[in-house]
Amino acid sequence: MMMLSEQYRTIVLPPHAEALRQEVRDFLQETLGDYPSTKRMESWMGFDAGFTRKLAGRGWIGMTWPKEYGGHGKDAFSRYVLVEELLAFGAPVLAHWTADRQSGPLILHYGTEEQKQRHLPAICRGESFFCIGMSEPDSGSDLAAARTRAVKVDGGWVMNGTKLWTTNAHRCQWMIALVRTSDHDKKHKGLSQFIVDLHAPGVTIRPIRDLAGESHFNEVVFQDVFLPDDSLIGAEGDGWGQVLAELALERSGPERYLSSAALMTELLRMAGTNPGARASATVGALLAEMVVLRQMSLSIAGQLEAGQSPNVEAACVKDLGTLLEQRLPEVAHELFEELPSVQGGSDYARVLAYITQVTPSFSLRGGTREILRGIIAKGVGLGS
Repeated sequence: MMMLSEQYRTIVLPPHAEALRQEVRDFLQETLGDYPSTKRMESWMGFDAGFTRKLAGRGWIGMTWPKEYGGHGKDAFSRYVLVEELLAFGAPVLAHWTADRQSGPLILHYGTEEQKQRHLPAICRGESFFCIGMSEPDSGSDLAAARTRAVKVDGGWVMNGTKLWTTNAHRCQWMIALVRTSDHDKKHKGLSQFIVDLHAPGVTIRPIRDLAGESHFNEVVFQDVFLPDDSLIGAEGDGWGQVLAELALERSGPERYLSSAALMTELLRMAGTNPGARASATVGALLAEMVVLRQMSLSIAGQLEAGQSPNVEAACVKDLGTLLEQRLPEVAHELFEELPSVQGGSDYARVLAYITQVTPSFSLRGGTREILRGIIAKGVGLGS
């Protein structure tokens, strides 16, 4: 049985990565110094294409990618510091988030030279936005149950089907979609990934409004959408293995415990510099959990830097981070007994209201709790 504790090595950030931290903080103060807490609460779901272009101008999108594709050849630890500071501040990074976090690395690892040259420099310039098409109606996080199908034709493929809960699809030019390209007795087989032009004929995008009144999620319908041969990423039928590598990138980052950073900031402000015993103990316990999650997430960054694929470890970070963030609004409400307020009221009340409404989605995005725990169980030898 694998001992997960052995995988979470203590990571000390190298000096060059820590030196970047102050540079990022100065940039954020200069660029977003008057950004209100009621916008910071959106965390990485905040969209601002102009801000993304400013980050690109500093070389902070695709910063770990090779220079020949528009990147800057930095290590995973530098990127970790950047992401940590952006999240802690509540910067609006959604425009480039998915492309920088997983779509670009997927293309870099599995794509053709033509695909790399076409897409990666544009991502690094903050001009090209990607979303991911994995989940489908009636399948939840069982990605292998995909029914969206691509059929081979002369010069390419024709795709039909539906993807659901696709974050930011209504603002993106491209989707990397997991689709079925052949039938197989094992549902994990016969799956492939394609780069799909979301402005192509036959693509319909319908926003899904959430409890907070926002429309980050979407339903994307494909009706006889033609995909040129050069849309296929990797080999036909290798989609499942590629998706597993991609999901490790999606699940392991600091966004899995810093999506509610704005509420934690408000908690600290309410507690003040001389908190009572109850506030001190409560906030201290929450911060201790965040410190542990940070170290776990950092250790995964170390594994990625070493070229490893920490799928099980990433599932642990995502599950534990979601538990903390979904508990945070309840703790905040009980601690200061201030009612959440959607409109009006203090910043604390408004941030509390927003986080309360959006936290149910945290155990959906990146894989449901049940799917993640199945991955973890198998990883430690408890499942077949």
